[in-house]
Amino acid sequence: MRLLTLLTASLLPFTALAAKKVPSDSFSKFQSKALSASAPVKLDDASYAELTKAPRDYSVAVLLTALEARFGCGLCRDFQPEWDLLARSWMKGDKQGDGRLLYGTLDFSDGKGTFQSLQLQTAPVLLLFHPTTGPNAKTDATPVRFDFGSGTEKADPVHAWIVRQLPDIPHPPVVRPINYVKIVTITTAVLGFITFASVATPYIMPVIQNRNLWAAISLILVLLFTSGHMFNHIRKVPYVSSDGKGKVSYFAGGFQNQFGLETQIVAAMCMYCLIVQIVQTTYYIIDGILSFATISLALKVPRMADPRSQQIAVFVWGGVLLGMYSFLLSVFRIKNGGYPFWLPPF
Repeated sequence: MRLLTLLTASLLPFTALAAKKVPSDSFSKFQSKALSASAPVKLDDASYAELTKAPRDYSVAVLLTALEARFGCGLCRDFQPEWDLLARSWMKGDKQGDGRLLYGTLDFSDGKGTFQSLQLQTAPVLLLFHPTTGPNAKTDATPVRFDFGSGTEKADPVHAWIVRQLPDIPHPPVVRPINYVKIVTITTAVLGFITFASVATPYIMPVIQNRNLWAAISLILVLLFTSGHMFNHIRKVPYVSSDGKGKVSYFAGGFQNQFGLETQIVAAMCMYCLIVQIVQTTYYIIDGILSFATISLALKVPRMADPRSQQIAVFVWGGVLLGMYSFLLSVFRIKNGGYPFWLPPF
């Protein structure tokens, strides 16, 4: 009996040594699988439990996902290639396992029991298990969870998160493969643009350098922005409105309000002024149709040699002056009910 006790006591150090080797043996086993597949270890319920059980002198990053189309997890499918890239980059930069970090993937179809035990209702879920023994061990064995709430689907934010969680180990960077298709596409597009530009320049440059074209574009933009078009888009104003008497109101009361059709009317008035200035090229160009009509009556009409043409011009420009002034006064009365002035016919 005494001999049996001594034999048992002599075997205790070897038993303790064997127990200490269990985590290292698990690490070597799963690292070999990951290196041979050049991808995160594909897990099921049993292998997940084996990989994450304590004692553990290594870290484990496990992605719990649902890749089958019937689950409708778009983020799972979008993030999976980035997760594989992160794992490959880490394993390639740490082939010797100095950081003692393993990557694993557990799909719902292979780990329903794990999902149920963790009470997971959504996917993907990324868990990081810290070592329970060794120099980087944590007293709290609860895994740390990465927040996918921001909707990230790239490897770089996850890599930065792992670096923050494991600051005392090597951190191989994420290395993306060279996208030769993108390089060829961009090169072809650039060369095609250069070829097109060199061939089409003799035909395009006269159009680009045309003053009339740029003048027309500038005037259109001026009319577009000064008439209140941007105001309509920002304020989401109605096109027209009812005046409360069964009729349609085209102008909004108050200087801080306007309707969509009101903007078009103002732009048409400005366009009318522009057309008159273009047609009557001999007249002095000034701002506004009223000033233009007044100067025309004062300067152009007296110089006409034909009395009949002069008489017609006086009536025409006088009518334009009266009509436009009357219309503007009517608009002022709509915008401000206290405006006292008006002219016929408006």
